[in-house]
Amino acid sequence: MKITRIETFLVPPRWLFCRVETDDGVVGWGEPVVEGRAEAVRAAVHVLADYLAGRDPLRIEDHWQVMATGGFYRGGPVLSSALAGLDQALWDIAGKTYGVPVHALLGGHVRDRARVYAWTGGDEPGELADGIAARVEAGFTAVKINASGRMPALAGPAAVAGVVDRIALAREALGPDRDLAVDFHGRIGAADARRILPLIAEFHPLFAEEPVLPDRPHLLPGVVAASGVPVAVGERLYSRWDFRPVLEAGVAVVQPDLSHAGGISETRRIAALAEVWDARLAPHCPLGPLALAASLQVAFAAPNFLIQEQSVGIHYNEGADLLDYVTDPEVFRFTDGYVARPLGPGLGVEIDEAEVRRVDKVGHAWRNPVWRHEDGAVAEW
Repeated sequence: MKITRIETFLVPPRWLFCRVETDDGVVGWGEPVVEGRAEAVRAAVHVLADYLAGRDPLRIEDHWQVMATGGFYRGGPVLSSALAGLDQALWDIAGKTYGVPVHALLGGHVRDRARVYAWTGGDEPGELADGIAARVEAGFTAVKINASGRMPALAGPAAVAGVVDRIALAREALGPDRDLAVDFHGRIGAADARRILPLIAEFHPLFAEEPVLPDRPHLLPGVVAASGVPVAVGERLYSRWDFRPVLEAGVAVVQPDLSHAGGISETRRIAALAEVWDARLAPHCPLGPLALAASLQVAFAAPNFLIQEQSVGIHYNEGADLLDYVTDPEVFRFTDGYVARPLGPGLGVEIDEAEVRRVDKVGHAWRNPVWRHEDGAVAEW
């Protein structure tokens, strides 16, 4: 079996899919994308495709090593995301070739269902209560919110109180029997994190995500030590080497993104590395159906899995949602806050190829917002 064709598709609202075809008709799908930089990743996929053309798709590990380390310049979000989507597609081909889900090829499932959580934004606190109520009504037992909107450096009492009040409101809406995750999105610095985390401990967050920016792991030990709130990081880290310093800093939860951090192959290794530091795995996934399908394959094979992010109805999905591109949405049915183990071969999801080809003719040019402080300087979004 040889790879004969690799295609990419810009899929609204902000995704990129890749399709890998073999000479015996087996097709694998993946989702290589950097949100807001999809076109750059698309170009990188086609650069890597030059190497894969004509090769046996089942030599996944060898191909991963060549694509990840065969170039003198390596790593970073664009190259790692291009590699991630192609890796997903190769695992999809392998599972379809052998007639089993990918998690069976990773050693078999270690759980029968995986817990998932829902987003409800939080940039505007007035929308929180209704948003949480809707997620609870839908059966979710865990909800994640943004801790704040735009935050000034060394926030004053009003800004700090705004964060605490928002989290208190969310906890009240959820009650004591559901979990609340809080995402700081790198919007506060280490000093503010040390100040704020102890103030929200009484609301028992499942985790506090990205309290500092990902390029500052040297600041994490002080943040982790400031309170008993579990700290989570990882959506903007791309390899096991990136994760080592944050694990050494004492984070409780790692959040590699299957479409950024080298795909299924590397994320499985990151999960195993996290076990050494007693950290749990909660894959980042505010993306499309292929990223979620790949995440779930790892979730069912990783012993230290905690919970899975998913983007059905997320505030980013304007004009299209991930269920629009799958032929059988039942694979992503969430019941009582869980999703059942996927049983189909490969990634376990069938893509509506005709619809993907149709929307690619329109494409998209999604860009994240640019925020500014009151003095006009650029703020973290």
